[in-house]
Amino acid sequence: MTVYDFTVKDRQGNDVSLSEYQGKVLLIVNTATGCGFTPHYEPLEAMYKDLKEQGFEILDFPCNQFANQAPGSDDEIHSFCTLKFGTEFPQFRKIDVNGETADPLFAWLATEKPFEGFGKGLKFAALKKFTDMNNKAFGDKAYIKWNFTKFLVDREGRVIARFEPTVDMKDVRAAVEAAL
Repeated sequence: MTVYDFTVKDRQGNDVSLSEYQGKVLLIVNTATGCGFTPHYEPLEAMYKDLKEQGFEILDFPCNQFANQAPGSDDEIHSFCTLKFGTEFPQFRKIDVNGETADPLFAWLATEKPFEGFGKGLKFAALKKFTDMNNKAFGDKAYIKWNFTKFLVDREGRVIARFEPTVDMKDVRAAVEAAL
């Protein structure tokens, strides 16, 4: 199985086969507009502008499962992202990434590259404590621990890396450049 076997919904609710992205390096991310990590949109957009011509795509999936940090409609979320951060990369319909209603794409991504921790230090420990509480409701289907989890997919559709939101965006960019 590869990422190309999945179909997702665009903001208007139309089916989009991820096979449309075949041969490209993908960074698939679950996002939220009211999160402490929302400023990640800025380096994501910069990376997209710089690397798009080399066959790079960012696929943005808003999610409201983490402290209700993406409460708006698909159109409201899209307007926020384009006006505040100038995002041009594809943004899809808001989804769930955990639990019984988790989008199959994110369940697969997280199975391919499971959570390995947020890192070390006080900030990371605090985030882990909060996410552990938040994710209790999802049990063994707590695939994603927080907003702005990123999955790097190679040109063959295989998941090659997972980046938690605590990973420095410079490290994410370096991995994307290496994959290109």
